[in-house]
Amino acid sequence: MLPVKLFTDFIDLNNLFGHSSKVLAAVSGGMDSVVMVHLLKSAGVNFGIAHCNFQLRGDESTGDQEFCRRLAEKLQIPFHTINFDTLKYSADKKISTQMAARELRYQWFEEVRIQSGYLVIALAHHQNDAIETILLNLTRGTGIAGMHGILPKNGALVRPLLFLNREEIKNIIDENGLDYVEDSSNASVKYARNKLRLEVIPKLKELNPDLEQTFEKNLQHFRDLEQLLTQKVAELKKALFVYHDEEVHLLLEDLKKLEPQKLLLFNLLQEFGVNETIVDDLISSLEKHPGRMFETPGYRLVLDRGKLIISPVKQVKKEETLIRPDDRELEYPGYKLSILHDDSPLIIKNNPLAVSVDTDLLIYPLTLRAWQQGDHFYPLGMRGNKKISDFFIGEKVPLHKKNEIPLLINGNGEVVWVGGYRPDERYKVSKETKKVTIFELMKTI
Repeated sequence: MLPVKLFTDFIDLNNLFGHSSKVLAAVSGGMDSVVMVHLLKSAGVNFGIAHCNFQLRGDESTGDQEFCRRLAEKLQIPFHTINFDTLKYSADKKISTQMAARELRYQWFEEVRIQSGYLVIALAHHQNDAIETILLNLTRGTGIAGMHGILPKNGALVRPLLFLNREEIKNIIDENGLDYVEDSSNASVKYARNKLRLEVIPKLKELNPDLEQTFEKNLQHFRDLEQLLTQKVAELKKALFVYHDEEVHLLLEDLKKLEPQKLLLFNLLQEFGVNETIVDDLISSLEKHPGRMFETPGYRLVLDRGKLIISPVKQVKKEETLIRPDDRELEYPGYKLSILHDDSPLIIKNNPLAVSVDTDLLIYPLTLRAWQQGDHFYPLGMRGNKKISDFFIGEKVPLHKKNEIPLLINGNGEVVWVGGYRPDERYKVSKETKKVTIFELMKTI
């Protein structure tokens, strides 16, 4: 007899899908997915079967596909199937065969779900799968998120068999005389999950015969802890994150007070692509290394003047922008440059994004580019020359902003203007100036 009541109670308790929902069942033909199919049918769920042939086991793969087709015909439910060249996909993507099969099936399941109007995709994972997942995560290294096991619902993926263990599924198969197919690769211990299932878990069950029930209780504890951590991190983000346009600023004094520091800091910054190594380095730098910079694939984190500044990494063009005598308007990453020639010795005041220089001192072509090591100039109103890097420090320019500031370079290599900050004393408009050239920057981002 099928445990239909337990099945529907688990679905309702975890809000997996409604009674009138259309469900796509991922079916391999093995014991687990066959039991799920018969439970869905007995519960009166509107569902269809989806089966992937990965073409990895020759005739055996074809036989599994035909078994699933006949099962769908017998139960009079829609059947969806596809053949994959898994080995080619694995070679093209340079990933393992197992990872290739995983990517292919989930991509296709989602395509079928959307195209055929299914609400969710039902997967036949059970309690033992959850145990294996946790043990795998522990072996490889994991945080709290890796301890909650397989969730009953994750987006459009639902797992309505998580109330059963492997032994209970085998009993249902035997008691109801249900046909299924056996995947020969399940007996191979070359796969880590199979090795756990066949060699490690039986030893653990010798220590605790009720291993599945114990793990199920532990899983709930871990899920509760994860929920508590998520709530705490959300509260901290609201309290500590200060937004400045695209940037996020956090006071270092606040980060030093976090307890437990590493756990909370990792979860606070996880959305910015940080890993544990960066968090360790960041913590060790809070007291000792102002100016330290960290980069992730999408963000730059800088310790600057008592703050941690997080900004998205922008793709700044490396090439220089040349300016010729006839140019009147040019594009530069983040800016538009306008150029005006005037016969009157006009001096621009109170606009740091504009400058007037003595035309006769300009040697074309001019160049607009980011600063480079060794650049120096004679800041207007100051004595002597100064390295651009030292000038930036004096102007309190954040480290992550330095490369975004355009420098106007004369044809002789001298800096004419640090855009938005200061022109060079040597190029200022004087009583001897006959013509001026006015450069004006306008931000485009």
